[in-house]
Amino acid sequence: MKSAVETLNPTRVRLTVEVPFEELKDSLDAAYKKINQQVTVKGFRKGKIPARVIDQRFGRGAVLEEAVNDALPKFYTEAVNEAELNVLGQPEVDITELKDGETLNFTAEVDIRPAIEIPDYSGIEVEVDAVEVSEEDVEKAVSDLRERFASTSPVERAAEDSDVVTIDLEAKVDGEVLEDGVASGVSYTIGSGELLDGIDDAVKGLEAGGEATFTSELKGGSAAGKEAEVTVKVTQVAARELPELDDEFAQLASEFDTLDELKADSRKRLENMKQYDQATQAQERVLEKLLELVEVPVPEKLLEDEINTRKHNLEHHQLGQMGLDLAKYLEIQGKTEEEFDAETKEAAVKGIKTQFVLDELVKQEKLNVNQEELTEHLMRRAASSGMSPDQFAQAVVEGGQVPLLVGEVARGKALAVVVEKAVVKDTNGEVIDLDDEDDVEQVTETVEAAEGTADEAAEEKSEG
Repeated sequence: MKSAVETLNPTRVRLTVEVPFEELKDSLDAAYKKINQQVTVKGFRKGKIPARVIDQRFGRGAVLEEAVNDALPKFYTEAVNEAELNVLGQPEVDITELKDGETLNFTAEVDIRPAIEIPDYSGIEVEVDAVEVSEEDVEKAVSDLRERFASTSPVERAAEDSDVVTIDLEAKVDGEVLEDGVASGVSYTIGSGELLDGIDDAVKGLEAGGEATFTSELKGGSAAGKEAEVTVKVTQVAARELPELDDEFAQLASEFDTLDELKADSRKRLENMKQYDQATQAQERVLEKLLELVEVPVPEKLLEDEINTRKHNLEHHQLGQMGLDLAKYLEIQGKTEEEFDAETKEAAVKGIKTQFVLDELVKQEKLNVNQEELTEHLMRRAASSGMSPDQFAQAVVEGGQVPLLVGEVARGKALAVVVEKAVVKDTNGEVIDLDDEDDVEQVTETVEAAEGTADEAAEEKSEG
């Protein structure tokens, strides 16, 4: 076999392959054997039909077609390996010449990973938000905790803001009561915004036994997105009573003995959260700076596939779970379809560039992923998918997705290397040391967010 490579552009090549006919012998033998098992010829036992009889009865062309279909993947793979190409997706194959007994010639056009040169990235500087926790932040955290320990008691008066009402609901669309539009004994806190738009105004002022009718757009169910006439009946009004903010509350709501200790712990938790957010912000901004430094051609077919995958996941997974279609989603977001398409393309380009650049860095820095890092990543991905670690691991192995998970962790480690060499300052001009917060999993999450990684996309994206 002889092969040659023609570069069509930085991300696409054409392989020209010439195969001497004698190299098709194994595939021809396999073709005759396969046809032998599929056909019956009077006078011959099944599987024992001579090749000349198969040629006469079914045509030599059928045998050649079967043999070529069997042989092409092998010769294509050999040509790719010989040229040391890093291919993406499936090739477009064209048989240019097939002469029985002489030669098989074909071409294969395929996308490849572009050659990327990573420049010196040690001079990257970024600015992030300062970690500042105000007294108001602490008071809000304690207040939120206090809300969770509120008690309720029935009252004989009209419902007011923050009251908890027990209600029965009935929704009609075009005068017909919906099968899934009836509910009773629903507990609702006035002002929480957890049910339908307009329900707060409808129930305020009603006592137990009172009812009102209002119009609202349904957020879910069989008539999601439609205007409905909703009748609400109040069966009970209960006032919420908040516990006193004192040492007794601290003992009730936490492991601390005093309110001061509880507040100090709340401050520490808020600081930790803001430090985590700060580290994530630093990673995101360092990645953006890195991508600006590197020229990355994006294969058109890969970009098209990535855009389609993102749209599919949004429409059929995320929006489907919320009972929305794309048109309704765009209406809620206040975007046109053109704006959505432009944003999707921009995100897809960033995701592909992120993967290419960080994969190149993995090679350049000779980074490896150990078993502990892979296991920790698998556990987190399992939790986010709603599967048990054992179930997720089995699905990953059966789907041949282990290299994909290894790649995700490796790219996270590559970004960590860049972040470590970057100068990160907060808005107060203080240099931030991210070593403590900059763990592998957190950086990997940042990379996944940039790439737009999702379990569905991972299953559908084929590469290599």
